[in-house]
Amino acid sequence: MVLTPEQAAEAVANAIGEGIAPARIFEAISLATNRLVLCDGGRKKEWAQPGKPEGSVHGDSVGVHASDSANAWRAIAMVSDTRQRNAAIMLSAWQCARDRSQRNEEFAKWEPRPLQASLDRVKATDGAGLLAALREAIEANDQDLACAVSARYGETGQGERALMDVLRGYATSQDGALHAEKYYFTVCSNFRMTSPAQRWKHLVALSRVTASEYGKPAPGMEQARELVGV
Repeated sequence: MVLTPEQAAEAVANAIGEGIAPARIFEAISLATNRLVLCDGGRKKEWAQPGKPEGSVHGDSVGVHASDSANAWRAIAMVSDTRQRNAAIMLSAWQCARDRSQRNEEFAKWEPRPLQASLDRVKATDGAGLLAALREAIEANDQDLACAVSARYGETGQGERALMDVLRGYATSQDGALHAEKYYFTVCSNFRMTSPAQRWKHLVALSRVTASEYGKPAPGMEQARELVGV
C-alpha cells in the first residue's frame, strides 16, 4: 500500500499514540528510504546534468535525498523535547512519502537490489576476493554488481568493518554531487539503529550509490593531501 504524505504522517502519529518507541519508527522510515535507493531505476536522460549522468543514483536522487533527510529528522528528534520530537517523527514520515510520490508508478515496477542476475555474476566467495570484486565493480560504475557483491559479503559473516572501510575511502575521495560523505554518514547511522536482520540492506544501498558516484574526485582532495603530507 502506497501512502500519501498526509497518510504517512497520520500513521506515525497513531504509532506514537500507541507507545511505539521513536527509534523503532525511525528504523521503519529508514528502511523505507533505503528501498527507494535499491529500487530506483536511475536518473532519466532528461534529468542528466554534469556530474549526474543518465542512470546515476547519487547526489539529490530521490532515495539518497530521502535517506539523508530522514537521518536529519532523527537527529533533531533525539535531542528534542517530547512535542518537538513527535513533530520531527511525523515530518520525517511525511517527507519520505512525499519523496516516493514523485515516482510512484515507476517504483511499483522495480525490484530492489541485489538482483538475482547480478548475484549470479559474483564469482568470489572469500572476504578478500569479495572486497576486491567490490572495488572493481565500483570503479566500473557497475551499480548492480556492487550491490550483489556487498550482499554476498554480508553472507560471509565477517562483519561490516572491512566493507565499510572500503566504502569510506570512496566517500571521502569522490564528489558524489556533494552527497558522498553525507550519505556515508547516513548509512553508518542507519546501520547502527537497524535490527541485525535488516541492517545489511543499508550497506548494499551505499555500495550502489558509491558505484554511481565514482569517477569525479572530490574538489580539493589533492590539495588537502598535499597540505597534510599524505
